[in-house]
Amino acid sequence: MPPELVFDAAFGELFIVRVAGNVISPEVMGTLQYAAVHLHTPLFVVLGHQGCGAVQAALAKKLKGARERSRIALLLDRILPGLRGLKAGARLDAAVAANVRWSLRQLRETPEGRARMKEGILKLVGAVYELKTGRVRFL
Repeated sequence: MPPELVFDAAFGELFIVRVAGNVISPEVMGTLQYAAVHLHTPLFVVLGHQGCGAVQAALAKKLKGARERSRIALLLDRILPGLRGLKAGARLDAAVAANVRWSLRQLRETPEGRARMKEGILKLVGAVYELKTGRVRFL
């Protein structure tokens, strides 16, 4: 579901970056930095979703040694550090929330993220969209 519909916003009111698994890559960081510096975006929401296939694939790689094609494997390698604390019987819902928290942590730990948050200019929030209910659960 488009974030505009989830948050009852008009098209153009939200600056949306979509990438499988909410991975934080240099390109994503550059896009977010652009939004912060040039558009003065005050709120960033990392929105995972119930049943995320990228997180499910990363969990399968972590717990079962599943293998993927090379570029998908690179994507999963960016998700796996956020799943470190999960136990062998971890459920996908817990992994999705852990991945959202991992993305937030990476954003918070950048020099710009630390500075803007200290200044009170930027707020980072994590959430999971529940496909079954249509609700957004903020972490």
